[in-house]
Amino acid sequence: MEQNKSKRKTLIPSGVWCITTVVILFGYLGMVMGVPNMLNTIMRTAHDLLLNTVFYLMSICVITGAIGKVFVEFGVVTLLERTLRPLMRPIFNLPGVTSLGAVMTFLSDNPAIISLAHDKRFASYFKKYQFISLTNFGTAFGMGLLVIVFMASQGYYAAPFIGLLGACFGCVCSTRLMQRFVLKAYPQYATEDAVSKEEIEEEDKEEIESEEKTVFIRLLNAMLDGGRSGVEVGIAIIPGVLIISTFVMIFTFGAAADGSYTGAAYQGVELLPWLANKIDFVFEWLFGFHDPHLVAFPITALGAVGAALSLIPNFIAHGWIDGNAIAVFTAIGMCWSGFLSTHTAMLDSLGYRDLTPKAILAHFCGGLVAAITAHWMFALYSLAVG
Repeated sequence: MEQNKSKRKTLIPSGVWCITTVVILFGYLGMVMGVPNMLNTIMRTAHDLLLNTVFYLMSICVITGAIGKVFVEFGVVTLLERTLRPLMRPIFNLPGVTSLGAVMTFLSDNPAIISLAHDKRFASYFKKYQFISLTNFGTAFGMGLLVIVFMASQGYYAAPFIGLLGACFGCVCSTRLMQRFVLKAYPQYATEDAVSKEEIEEEDKEEIESEEKTVFIRLLNAMLDGGRSGVEVGIAIIPGVLIISTFVMIFTFGAAADGSYTGAAYQGVELLPWLANKIDFVFEWLFGFHDPHLVAFPITALGAVGAALSLIPNFIAHGWIDGNAIAVFTAIGMCWSGFLSTHTAMLDSLGYRDLTPKAILAHFCGGLVAAITAHWMFALYSLAVG
């Protein structure tokens, strides 16, 4: 019996399934867009992402890596750990020092948390399961400042801050859920430290040696070393951003304004919005959306929150948007902030690539919680000011 089962399994090799999937995927895209246009769009989208997204993220990693290293070198990390420990542990089950990561990602973007995580003294505060959940924690605040300022520039002031509170709730859900997934898969991570004692001792020796140097030399070394680690992280995220984000864009965006395909970057087949429109009643119940077009924002935010923000002026011009939508957009835009295109690269750079599906599932749930919470908090706010 067992031999028969094994024979059945080998009747269709995995390579056949792989080829079939690739043929169906690219056959569908080629049929809709035309094969030359499809190939040109893929290459141009990836090229534009490399120049305008990856290098931008790399510059963020360099700057935040330098700042983070300076904070570590001069004791800011230790101060944050002691001050915020009572708040961070009961809410997020993370050391107080993690708040530095929230500030960094809020001011910049998701990969900023990885620049900090690569510092061994920062990582020494974490158990392994907590350390892995940093990708979910940091992503929930990614580009927060940019999102809030943009929403305020559109004439909405209270709604973005309600959305910020919603993102905090989503962050708690995502982080705690990821920790649960990790402990279920690897129970030993509950007691294992994120870095070994030998690595910490080596860092302590370097710290003692550095304290003997002048303040200027310590500052200069910290900035350059932190910036160098930022470059390494920026290079590490290239494959994830180019591969995953390119396909998210193709399945999210549509043809040119005249309905034709020209092979330009960021054209696509609009499959994801089409599927979402089939269940738009669910989004109306969960998020309070009164127009199915609004579903395009959270779908686009999965790939890039910057691209999602570009939809809002058009929504306002058509009269589709209200304060509730702005609150929900802020919450889900911050919490998701293109995590499909960065989560893989972030976990890969930390060395836990196999946990990527769990991280994506946990953060997807966190984004939904953020949006739903923002919707109901805005409803309560509307009643209060009423």
